[in-house]
Amino acid sequence: MGGWFARQGPASHRQRRERIDSVTTTNPLAAALEAAADGPPRRYVITGGPSSGKDDLIERIHAAGIPCMQEEPGREIYRKHRERLGRHLRREDRREYSLEVLEAFIAEYTAHTSGIRFYNRGIPDGYGWEGFFGLKPTTRLEEATRSYRYDAIFVLDPLDTFEDPDDIVWAKDREIRRVHELIVQGYYDAGYEPVFVAPDSAAARLDFICANLRLPKPSRGA
Repeated sequence: MGGWFARQGPASHRQRRERIDSVTTTNPLAAALEAAADGPPRRYVITGGPSSGKDDLIERIHAAGIPCMQEEPGREIYRKHRERLGRHLRREDRREYSLEVLEAFIAEYTAHTSGIRFYNRGIPDGYGWEGFFGLKPTTRLEEATRSYRYDAIFVLDPLDTFEDPDDIVWAKDREIRRVHELIVQGYYDAGYEPVFVAPDSAAARLDFICANLRLPKPSRGA
């Protein structure tokens, strides 16, 4: 029995190597993702204030075939609470909402066990949003920030365009800037050194991020 498995090992390894080599000839990025797929989890956060162009970038990440969260958990949870209350959330509603969002982020984090993955915001974003509403961070947020660490944080500088109807809540320019600054400060306070991504097309921004991570640029294609 042991000999049978011993014979299968090299063959299996060769098959995987051949698959990676095949992908390499057609798409360097896909090959890099394939090579990392069975390795330890590598978690990269895309964040920033409202109107940062994040939705377009996330769409571009998916189009490039890179594993990534689809929609940030907070939006769907916000809509659920808004429908229940019949209005936008107020300061007194934030605790219940933010704790539910935090648990969604933790679930997403723990479900990712190998390979590269981009995250549509991260756990420390909670510091920024809590601060915007004049709330102190919860013990649960502080514990989660220490326990669940990301490998890199990319902060998108604002584009001043709205991507989601709920973003109208932050329509005033000074509020957009304030949320952005608080989110950035939250990551610094959590011990991260964010990489800032200048305003540009989604394709150019993704190329910049991939270059920073030493991944092939998607725009180069085959």
